[in-house]
Amino acid sequence: MKSLLLRFLLSPASPFTTLKPPNRTRLTIKDISAILPRPQVYLKFSFLLAFLLFVSTAIAQSKPNGPKMKFLVHITCGPENPTKAALGFLVAKTALSEGHTVTLFLAGDAAVLLRDAELDKVEGLGTGKLRDHYEALAKGGVRFYVSGMSAKARGVTDADISGKPAEFAMPAKLVQLAADSDRVFTY
Repeated sequence: MKSLLLRFLLSPASPFTTLKPPNRTRLTIKDISAILPRPQVYLKFSFLLAFLLFVSTAIAQSKPNGPKMKFLVHITCGPENPTKAALGFLVAKTALSEGHTVTLFLAGDAAVLLRDAELDKVEGLGTGKLRDHYEALAKGGVRFYVSGMSAKARGVTDADISGKPAEFAMPAKLVQLAADSDRVFTY
């Protein structure tokens, strides 16, 4: 392959070889056409570029999508804003499906989202059903943290998160998760 490329670059028809114009002050059309590369040179060059583009694309597609990261998705919107609440879960599900580590922290109005009634009811406009996103996240081993103070203020109890990969947490846990994460998304 290397010798074939070298032969092409050094061939008389290659655009990379130096062609000198005649030693006259006036150039004729015949002189100009002698200086310019022939059409087959452009064809060879086009094939070479197409081949290099194909090879580089194949190499790029064979590599993994880059380094895996740790994401924290902090959701404060509850059932009153179903699109935004479901969007936070959708982004978390997408990151998980791409192989990243994901953690969710539900605070404020989002503290009620893990109740079965809310999981079944909340559906965002264009962002899907909360139950579907939750099931994929739970199956993928994602941990949910629910703000203890927000939960208490909204009547969320241990029974609401029983059997789910969730626990109540204080603001210090949110700060720790944010510090340990590569990226933090807030909805």
